[in-house]
Amino acid sequence: MIDIEVEDDAWSGSVPDVQGVVSRAAEQAAPPGDVVILLTDDETVRELNARFRGKDRPTNVLSFPAPENARPHLGDIVLAHGVCAAEARDQGKPFADHLSHLVIHGLLHLTGHDHEADDEAEAMEAQERTLLAALGIPDPYLSRNDT
Repeated sequence: MIDIEVEDDAWSGSVPDVQGVVSRAAEQAAPPGDVVILLTDDETVRELNARFRGKDRPTNVLSFPAPENARPHLGDIVLAHGVCAAEARDQGKPFADHLSHLVIHGLLHLTGHDHEADDEAEAMEAQERTLLAALGIPDPYLSRNDT
């Protein structure tokens, strides 16, 4: 089950059918369990980032894997509207496409993927590209790789 909670109305104003966009991206990643996806504001994400990661600033997406004994709950994903909107604008991407990418990115973290080492990052990005392509979304890393 994928539970989507829209806490900040800015999401619905920025992305038509925001719950549908998030649901399609999450279903594409096909998590083997339950996930809660919270669409909130930058301040909420800043507070969570400071509390759990020691970084007192908002970030685009946070993933909170659930402990093994909470299965089938995989964990929670939290996205910050302002940060995500600014990134999409700065990168010249449709906001819905960027949101889809970040949902998939967060779900991959919940299923054990990471990008700390170069080989891990390459594997994770390859999986993101494949999942996004199945949704008809262009490679989110293309412009970065071309520069």
